Order: sequence, then structure tokens, then C-alpha cells
Amino acid sequence: MDFLRPASWEEALAAKAEHPTAVPIAGGTDVMVEINFDHRRPAYLLDLNRIGDLSEWEVGEKTVRLGASVPYSKIMENLRAELPGLALASHTVASPQIRNRGGVGGNLGTASPAGDAHPALLAAGCEVEVESVRGRRMIPIDDFYTGVKRNAMEPDELIRSVHLPKADGPQQFSKVGTRNAMVIAVCAFGIALHPETRTVRTGIGSAAPTPVRAREAEEFLAAALDEGGFWESAAPIPPSVAKQFAQLASGACNPIDDVRGSAKYRRHAVGIMARRTLGWTWESYRGNDHGTKGGAQCA
Repeated sequence: MDFLRPASWEEALAAKAEHPTAVPIAGGTDVMVEINFDHRRPAYLLDLNRIGDLSEWEVGEKTVRLGASVPYSKIMENLRAELPGLALASHTVASPQIRNRGGVGGNLGTASPAGDAHPALLAAGCEVEVESVRGRRMIPIDDFYTGVKRNAMEPDELIRSVHLPKADGPQQFSKVGTRNAMVIAVCAFGIALHPETRTVRTGIGSAAPTPVRAREAEEFLAAALDEGGFWESAAPIPPSVAKQFAQLASGACNPIDDVRGSAKYRRHAVGIMARRTLGWTWESYRGNDHGTKGGAQCA
């Protein structure tokens, strides 16, 4: 196994063009586990730690440009107001040591359906900035996941950053695990209310071959909020609406049975998380705090 260590982004792109099978490593929290268990033995590792731009972020008027290697701990500390859903998801990632090393780019590159960032990224509606020596392109998050641990990137491309809309309404994230820390999600759920467009977006993790949205649930809830005048009145959502939303979210799953949980349990748990996170986000909306306060929630 050869170790490539470019000093600049341009050098990294050139190395990836010359060695398309090279596996990028920054935090290494996913890659090193696979190597240590001999699940993966790449010919080349491409170390991106010397490229400072990947660890920086920029808050614009309407969006946040988040470098691929910005640690989860920095998201929690600095972007809780702008990216509340992702900050909550970051809080549930593994341990403080891993949160200080791992970043969203690693989750996206690995594209595991159990990655903690995916539900929040789907709910926010972001774009992934990828680049090669051939040029740069933006991939909408809805088009990014193509299969089990597969994504829409070309072999010579690297993830440079993620562009996320600043939250215009409350967001939440919930995760079920076999214990309270250092655990891979049995399943996870993210939700974001977008009052400016009167839309709802969701994200489901570890309950389908890829991270997915519960589109029917989103459309149902957005219509119910609009037709009932709830966006204007901020009145409590009827239990029947919350129940239907949860059932539709559960129906969006396509899970498997494995050592962490059964398919039946995952569908049930996603429905529970959908109902609870809807309750949390709507209470935030009613309180006009746009969901930018509070900590991660346990289902």
C-alpha cells in the first residue's frame, strides 16, 4: 500500500487523476476501520490532511460552504444556528475523539446508509461540490447516493465541500442505537421545516440500501400544514396528522434484518422518530426559535 501526501488541492487532484483507485483519507474514521479489519486493501491512500481549505467553512447570506474535512466538533461549536439539523446529528457521532477528526466528506465518500450526517444533509437539501482535473461540478444530495456504499462521483473526483442552505425553520435529528454512544445507527431520522417555501424535507438513515427521503410523508405534511393554515396560525398539529406522517415515513423504509436490528423494528422505530421529531420541530416553530437551540434527541 502506497501513501500519497499532496501539499495542495491541485496536487491532490493530479494524484487522483493518476491513481483513480486511490482512497482519500482525512479523518480516517471509516477508512482505517475497514483496513484494520482487512475489509479493504487499497493500493494507494491519498492523505488530504495538508490541504487547509478542506477544513474551513464560509457562512454566506443564504448558504454555508462547509469544507469536506471540517470536523463534527467544529460544526457543533460554530454552526448550530445556521445548520441545526447537522449540528444535532454531529453530536451523536461516536466519541469526542472521532468528532474531532471525522467530517461530512468522509460520510459522503463512504456513502454508508448508516452514516449519521446523511439524514440531516437530505433534510437540509444541500449540494455536494466535487472536482477533478477535468473541472468542478455540483451534485444535488438527492442524486448523490446511487447504491449500497456507492455514490455519483467519478473515479477521478474528490469531494471539496458541501453547500447547505442556512436554516429558515426548525430542524431535528434522532437516532436509535444499541447504546448511547460509540454506536452505529440501527436507524436514524432527520426533518427540516422550510417556512419560506412552505415545504418539508426528511432524511432516513440505516433503513434502506441508501439514505432516503420519505417523500410521501413530506408531501402529505406540507399539504396538511398549508391547507389547515398552520404556517400562519402555528396551532398545534392534530394527532391524526402526526400519526399519518409517521406511517408514511415508516413506509418509505426498505430495511434489512441484521445483527443490529430487524427490518420490522427499523420500520417501527422510524415511524416513532418521525412523529417525535415532528413534534419537536413544530414546538420550535410555534416558539419562533427556528429550531436553533437544544441538544440531540433520543428516540
